[in-house]
Amino acid sequence: MGLPFNPEYGLIAVFSVVLVQQLGAPLPVLPVMLFAGAQSARDPVFGVYSLALAIVASTVGSMPWFWAGQRFGHRVLKLTCRVSLSRDSCVRQTETAFERHGATAVLISKFVPGLAHVAPPLAGAFGFTMPRFLFYNAVGAALWAGAGLILGLLFYPQIDWLLVQFYAFGGHALGLLAVLVAAYFAYRWLARRRFLKTLHASRIEVAELQEMIGRGDAPIVLDARSATHRKLDGRMIPGAQALDLDDLERPLAQISADRDVVVYCACPNDATAVRVAMLLKQRGIRHVRPLAGGIDAWTSAGLMTERQPL
Repeated sequence: MGLPFNPEYGLIAVFSVVLVQQLGAPLPVLPVMLFAGAQSARDPVFGVYSLALAIVASTVGSMPWFWAGQRFGHRVLKLTCRVSLSRDSCVRQTETAFERHGATAVLISKFVPGLAHVAPPLAGAFGFTMPRFLFYNAVGAALWAGAGLILGLLFYPQIDWLLVQFYAFGGHALGLLAVLVAAYFAYRWLARRRFLKTLHASRIEVAELQEMIGRGDAPIVLDARSATHRKLDGRMIPGAQALDLDDLERPLAQISADRDVVVYCACPNDATAVRVAMLLKQRGIRHVRPLAGGIDAWTSAGLMTERQPL
């Protein structure tokens, strides 16, 4: 048993959802591609059109972010992560992925939550040429959309049955779907709220750090940003030490347990600095706090910075 279906509406849905998601909205695209794949079991041409439209929509949606990365560099990363459901960890995770995989990160970005939004501006900030970016982005979009279509084709009977049941229940099914979506967002919001309560209780303000330095307390200042971010930004708090999260043993060996340690980053809500501070406390460093606002708060206060050493 099939459903009444207008292929034109399905193609419009594929193009629209992929475009809006690539522009930054946290929309789930996989269900749409699965549905398109199931429909292609009846009409193979529909699957070809869906794949082509997904590639075009992904390219069109990525270009503004690529140009923004070329124009504004690292500053655009915070904007892309503000629309993420995991924006506290978005910046650090996506920069690390780009560090490890380079151009391949653009290729695989569609498969990694969060990276799809940040890969285009990172590519622009790192000086990718337009043809190079378009090639990797198009191939990545083809692999990603093609995987969804193939899954939909393979599970066509199950998807078709599910759609029939959904259609039969009508408004009740829509209501249940709305409740599930609302419950998911509520869970993410509550988890983030608990994290923020922990964060705000432990931070040090820029003025307090400045006073400590002025008194000669000589706190150890750790820069917990990724190597990618430090390279793009170029600014550091004077005397700060770059911290590699994959190699904490070396800096830990040089820090006595009773020293004052301040950790800063450049991510929403100082998420990376908070996590590093908690990790250092677990390893015996008692007086460690994240810097509220990170490097941006320091420079906004008119305080001096130094250039990232080459």
